[in-house]
Amino acid sequence: MVEQQNSYDVVVIGGGAAGLSGALVLARARRSIVVIDSGSPRFTPAANIHGLLAQDGITPAEWLERGRSDVVRHGGRIAHGTVEAVTGGTEFAVTLADYRTIFARRLLVASGLTDELPDIPGLGERWGRDVLHCPYCHGWEVRDQAIGVLATGPLSAHQALLLRQWSDDVTFFSHGTPFLSEDDRERFAARGIRVVDGDVMSLEVVDDRLAGVRLADGAVVSREALVVSPRMVARARFLSGLGLHPVDHPAGAGQYIPSDSTGRTEVPGIWVAGNVTDLAAQVAGATAAGAVAAAQINADLVDEETHLALVSG
Repeated sequence: MVEQQNSYDVVVIGGGAAGLSGALVLARARRSIVVIDSGSPRFTPAANIHGLLAQDGITPAEWLERGRSDVVRHGGRIAHGTVEAVTGGTEFAVTLADYRTIFARRLLVASGLTDELPDIPGLGERWGRDVLHCPYCHGWEVRDQAIGVLATGPLSAHQALLLRQWSDDVTFFSHGTPFLSEDDRERFAARGIRVVDGDVMSLEVVDDRLAGVRLADGAVVSREALVVSPRMVARARFLSGLGLHPVDHPAGAGQYIPSDSTGRTEVPGIWVAGNVTDLAAQVAGATAAGAVAAAQINADLVDEETHLALVSG
């Protein structure tokens, strides 16, 4: 239990792909670590994880359980909780919602992001089922189906062109967006993508399956899957006390915590990995990023320990 210890080499905030991966690398490096897991990784609404080499189709629950077991087997700890605030000093103080405080020499923040969906009835309930966002994660599962793409921003036109790779029946719902240019319409026409103008009001569901998209004029366009680009916002409010804030993504996709290629942030001692800094990261990419950040954290600690050994000489 985490109550047996409240000071660690590294506190990992987030128990998803990036967090567990980083925790495993650090535990295997014989670091004292604890993972603060709120129990709500981004991919949990999906029935299965796809595109993950040697584990394609595994359920999120099974994959997470395996990851947690790996961390614990190597001496790491898992603590259920939600981080409310982080303060700095000679070490970081991580305060949880239940008022526990855990101290760490370094932080790996892998808290993920929140998908902010358009306010359309039925969209949230179908999210991760037949309302999707990533063609590389779920395109194979909806191949050759009637696919709709709901315009939400400047990336939606590109998304529709991508989906054409998986189906020859793709309809783009402009939903009043100002982002669709004449060039986009020409590209759609060339690829056989239909454009439906007008606002989308709701989803039509029959026998717990998506059946269509209802427009403001009452018309229903039959669809079996709907692809939506949400606004993605890093879950990092607890870092604000350290002056580390999410910033707008240059592609207009949402907000993220900037870092270098290893996950190092502008605040010494804090690394980020996964969707909190890379909005487009899939499970495999987030896993790799967690491992890279963890190796850098361990190297940073080794440098510090070597310096202290020299000066105490």
